[in-house]
Amino acid sequence: MKWDEVRAIYPNQFVKFEVLQFNKIDDKEVVSEVAVIGPVRDEDATYELLNSKDNTLVYHTSNDKIIVRIRKSIGLRSKRVTH
Repeated sequence: MKWDEVRAIYPNQFVKFEVLQFNKIDDKEVVSEVAVIGPVRDEDATYELLNSKDNTLVYHTSNDKIIVRIRKSIGLRSKRVTH
């Protein structure tokens, strides 16, 4: 389903969905196709997003486009101290 269709069906609310298709532009993914899982209450949106896995996102339909910034993973090394 296209994001414009989702916005028409679920106006001005958070929606949980799986990303089906996106275009990568520089350090961003512009999502073009989603599979809607369902609406999410405002008070549950942060919890749902933090517990989302893989290609599942929670996003508000007031946004014209779904744009996800890609962050490069920086590996942190720790030194194990033994006494």
